[in-house]
Amino acid sequence: MPLALFDLDNTLITDDSDFWWGQYLVDQKIVDAAEYEEKNRMFFEEYERGELDIDQYLKFALHPLSRFSTEQLHRWREHFIDQHIRPIIAPGTPALIEQHRQQGDTLMIISATNLFVTEPIAELLDIPHILATEPEMRDGRYTGDYVGLPTFQHGKVHALEQWLQKNDMDLTGSTMYSDSHNDLPLLNRVDHPVAVNPDETLQQVATEKGWPILDLRT
Repeated sequence: MPLALFDLDNTLITDDSDFWWGQYLVDQKIVDAAEYEEKNRMFFEEYERGELDIDQYLKFALHPLSRFSTEQLHRWREHFIDQHIRPIIAPGTPALIEQHRQQGDTLMIISATNLFVTEPIAELLDIPHILATEPEMRDGRYTGDYVGLPTFQHGKVHALEQWLQKNDMDLTGSTMYSDSHNDLPLLNRVDHPVAVNPDETLQQVATEKGWPILDLRT
């Protein structure tokens, strides 16, 4: 069965789930507002420019998880998904996912955003497979660090190659949807790359290479 690969942030949803999880922590006064909000916005802008130090960002983003029990974190996360993620599912997302489901494709989200944030979104969208940066856990609590290689830029290619080998699959007939030039390493590997509401750099590449450009927001 061919793979249908979906980036998450600004692709299937109309904003950045990781950024808004940080804003949720600020709004709920779970973290220090002035310090956290400034750094959260700084990292987001670096990501958009293609200059993000993923290791520094992940340690910043995952640190709050180490301060609370998993039970408390999951309660906050459930509220966050209901209040902030459901409303920003792109209008065209359900039909696109269903189209690939009806074709019998294997559906997967592949995202740089950590698994704590993305896993319940994959469940919400009924997408059975997900590759995302994995937060480290020890003795039932998050440590604030991560394990393995972050699923960012070439890290997405590496994670997918490992998954394909483990599941005895390949990229024949595969499709990848993304909004970001950060995903060009993976877009260039699949048979059918699709730019979704692309940033300026990806828009230019997609136009030059004749890739489809899709608008899921209307």
